[in-house]
Amino acid sequence: MPTSTSRWLRVGRVMQLTLEGVAGATLFAMMLLTTADVTGRYFFNSPILGTVELTQLMLAALVFLSLPVVCWREEHVSVDLLDSVFPARLIWVRQVLVNLIVSGALWIMASRVWALGERAMQWGDVTEFLRIPKGYLIYLMAVMLGVSAVLTLLRALGYLLEGVGVLERGGPLSPTQGRGGDT
Repeated sequence: MPTSTSRWLRVGRVMQLTLEGVAGATLFAMMLLTTADVTGRYFFNSPILGTVELTQLMLAALVFLSLPVVCWREEHVSVDLLDSVFPARLIWVRQVLVNLIVSGALWIMASRVWALGERAMQWGDVTEFLRIPKGYLIYLMAVMLGVSAVLTLLRALGYLLEGVGVLERGGPLSPTQGRGGDT
């Protein structure tokens, strides 16, 4: 019988694979579109109309579809200037604070971007050449920012539970992790 933990792990894995799959398909579509446009432009003197707009929209979707996975895996760019001087027994405190700050910032951005999406829908904002509505993409960006905020908050909770000894693995104090969370 599956436990609630294994169900949540399965849900997380499905969400991760879905986001990665859609982001990968978007990247593949960008590659095909660019290849077709360049081929049409240089060999047949007939570029695909609206390629720049479509590429911009797909690039934005790609970045924001990847954001929740990057936040959950903590694979974003970071600078570890203080890792060598930070006490190893307090790394979990630092990780909790950093993840709480990042989660709050992501939540604020999500709410602001959602408001921009509402405004774009009300005003009927569309792309200049192909007349594609911008609001849906802006809503997608807001949702992905919100999901990233929740995942980062869960990451902070994981570090907190690990730091106080409730969890045994999953953060920078894990036996499989090195100082500061490096493997």
